Amino acid sequence: MKVNLESMPRMVSGIKKVRDTIITNIVLIGEKSAPTFKEKGRAVLFQERLAEFQIDECTTDSYQNPIGIIRGSDRNKPPIFVVAHLDTHEPYQEFFDFTVRKNTISGPGVADNSTGVGVLISLPVILKQLKLKFRSDIVLAGVIQSIGKGNLRGVRHLIKTWNGPIRGAICVEGVELGRLNHYSEGMVRAEIDCLSSSIPGRDKRNNSNAILIMNELINKILEMRLPQRPYSKIVLGKINGGYHHGRDAFDASLGLEIKSDADDLVKELINEIEDITENLKRLYEVDLKLKVISNLNATRLKFNHPLVKYANSVMKTLNLEPKSESSESELSIFLSNSIPAVTLGVTRLKTLNPEPCVEIDPIFKGIAQIIGVLQAIDNGVCDGRKLA
Repeated sequence: MKVNLESMPRMVSGIKKVRDTIITNIVLIGEKSAPTFKEKGRAVLFQERLAEFQIDECTTDSYQNPIGIIRGSDRNKPPIFVVAHLDTHEPYQEFFDFTVRKNTISGPGVADNSTGVGVLISLPVILKQLKLKFRSDIVLAGVIQSIGKGNLRGVRHLIKTWNGPIRGAICVEGVELGRLNHYSEGMVRAEIDCLSSSIPGRDKRNNSNAILIMNELINKILEMRLPQRPYSKIVLGKINGGYHHGRDAFDASLGLEIKSDADDLVKELINEIEDITENLKRLYEVDLKLKVISNLNATRLKFNHPLVKYANSVMKTLNLEPKSESSESELSIFLSNSIPAVTLGVTRLKTLNPEPCVEIDPIFKGIAQIIGVLQAIDNGVCDGRKLA
């Protein structure tokens, strides 16, 4: 059940030998636009690249998640999943311009999550270069409809419809190298829209100002009492409204997120905000609606679970300092389905750059840690182990 930790530094050197392939894949993926619900072009490219690398099997599931399978030697062992979300936050456009310099790769969405996807489709070439074999099948999945309103639909469907058990999983994110996510807080993300001009029969000149109504809604939310235990937090993350400096605002919207270690408390808080919204709607006779756009259950691997401990060891061998925090990502769906999993970051974000930019050199350590954790799972670190 042991991983040869001493081989990790040598593995980094081996990965560097396919540097050009890795960078090419990151750029090719990054230049293909893939906002949530419009990932088809990137999904097709994902399959094409895996086919070029002569992966054992290349297909899609019934939800159009592209999947590549590297066959293992033991048909009795359940597969190990390595996943990365295909969608990005950037609006759709025909082509994104990426730039590769000596030490960096820059372009829209390079950190979230073009680098993660580029590394994922490079794994068949990297494993051949390192001459590594596994007993389990390795399933490489690019999942669609993950971020924002996608609400992780791609990975939810993938796991729900997979025929048979899953041995363990690694979720790959572009940044930040050193992240070791192994738990997810309960979460509800919602949007509240106010339209004060849509009530039939009312003179628009007499309508209430939507910004002032939203201000009162915010004040009511800030008056809510939150317990110290279990941990809970309401984040008012975005707001907009109005049209012109000299006109009352007929519309406004608020985006918020509720987080807690307890699912019941998340439900209680969103219900209370919904009651506040309904009360203000009746009070001001406006169209005020709350819509939940995504949600997650609280779930975790304990810090002393063997998978987390081995991942820590692998990272420290590579001189990486593990950092753990909640991850609202594919990780939570694996854990909710009793599948041991962790999320790992590939490289570092170059924060002082005027455009989104990641560093190249750390990528090779980032890939080595992924392979090290893969080996640990393949050697049985998750077998017969409960999540908590």
